[in-house]
Amino acid sequence: MRRSLLDWYDNNRRILPWREDPAPYHVWISEIMLQQTRVEAVKGYYERFLKTFPDVKSLAKAKEDEYLKVWEGLGYYSRVRNMHRAAVQIAEEYGGEIPASYEELKKLPGIGPYTAAAIASIAFGECVPAVDGNLLRVFARMTGWRESIAETKTKKAAERYFQEIFEEKTAKGKTGSAARNVPGDCNQALMDLGAAVCLPNAQPLCEKCPWKKDCVSHRNHEETAYPVMPEKAARRIEAKTVFIILTAEKALLHKRPARGLLAGLYEFPNTEGELSRKEARDFIRLLGLSPLRIKALEKAVHIFTHKEWHMTGYEVRVDEPEAEEAETRKRLHRDGFVFADRKDVLTTYPIPSAFRVYSDHFLHL
Repeated sequence: MRRSLLDWYDNNRRILPWREDPAPYHVWISEIMLQQTRVEAVKGYYERFLKTFPDVKSLAKAKEDEYLKVWEGLGYYSRVRNMHRAAVQIAEEYGGEIPASYEELKKLPGIGPYTAAAIASIAFGECVPAVDGNLLRVFARMTGWRESIAETKTKKAAERYFQEIFEEKTAKGKTGSAARNVPGDCNQALMDLGAAVCLPNAQPLCEKCPWKKDCVSHRNHEETAYPVMPEKAARRIEAKTVFIILTAEKALLHKRPARGLLAGLYEFPNTEGELSRKEARDFIRLLGLSPLRIKALEKAVHIFTHKEWHMTGYEVRVDEPEAEEAETRKRLHRDGFVFADRKDVLTTYPIPSAFRVYSDHFLHL
């Protein structure tokens, strides 16, 4: 099974930038970015991230706004925060060298069993399966596994199953060739197999699969019955009103709290509920600002994992607070607001993609 998998991989592997130079730092960045994000979306971010932070030490020295800005739009910002924390730890405890073992990698912030296995196998050749959604799906279909793939015992069974394949003896009694990184190639082959052949939420392309003769679900003509998925909770819907608040030269932004959803990122000021034009004017006045003109913007929806934001927007022109209104400025600053130069809003401040409709509007002002 291992030989047929690797033969298939040699002929069908995806050409990806991090695979062409699988240095530990490159593998780490790519694996973190690929969590809950499509490969095509990651490619550009990967190149920009490497250009800005070419190694562990440069990432460790980066300021929060710098690495958040490079990550802007990729989502799940706790990933890059943990990467920065891990980079600092690597610089301080490992002399700037990423640890080479699965067990040591798991000690770093943001690196769980899957990511540790991926780095350890691809960058260092350690024989450990990197069991993620792709591998769980392949395992469930290959074995006819009837338990939910969210169960711990499913993951443990999958790890054992793939470990045996990784360690298969060849006819000559050897587990692999010195010419290739067998564990790393096996993991990447399985990632590609799950992404391109053993498809999620669809009829798998079994005629292209190197393992179709060994697959229980294929033999029983019940491929789409697997894997057994856990029930998903309904997403909570939250109404919000978003404001693009402008003076002649500046725009008002708000920095989100250091913890929680989109922590530490900048946003256009917003409030709960769908406000009418009159209620929107009242909100601006509550900030201590004087609205001059107000214009309704298009509505927008942003979907998070567990919630949806249904947003109403307004563009509001306000008077610049006068110098004698120092108390208003102090209160705004204390509450996390900042009057940013309009030319710097989209280039300097990390604004999450949840506000993309309003960022696009701001771009064309």
